[in-house]
Amino acid sequence: MIAKSELVSCRAELEERLGQRIMLKSNGGRRRTVIHEGYLENCSSNVFTVCCPVSPTYSEHVCFSYIDLLTNVVEIAFDDDGLERLLLQTEDSR
Repeated sequence: MIAKSELVSCRAELEERLGQRIMLKSNGGRRRTVIHEGYLENCSSNVFTVCCPVSPTYSEHVCFSYIDLLTNVVEIAFDDDGLERLLLQTEDSR
């Protein structure tokens, strides 16, 4: 079981990085991996939101819970510590 302190620390770490470039890798079902690239936009009490610019006039928003991070349903990497590493892992798994 995930302790509340783990959720609080996970949220605090993400709040420190608001506005930074982020890459998320998640399971899309049926052996499909979905990758989102964007900026960490918001951290609320239960979920965090990433804004993924698709074109200059349109942005897609995706939300994930902190539990998704702690249970490894979603993998994240920030620009300063491993976007390239996460992208390489994704390409190797294809």
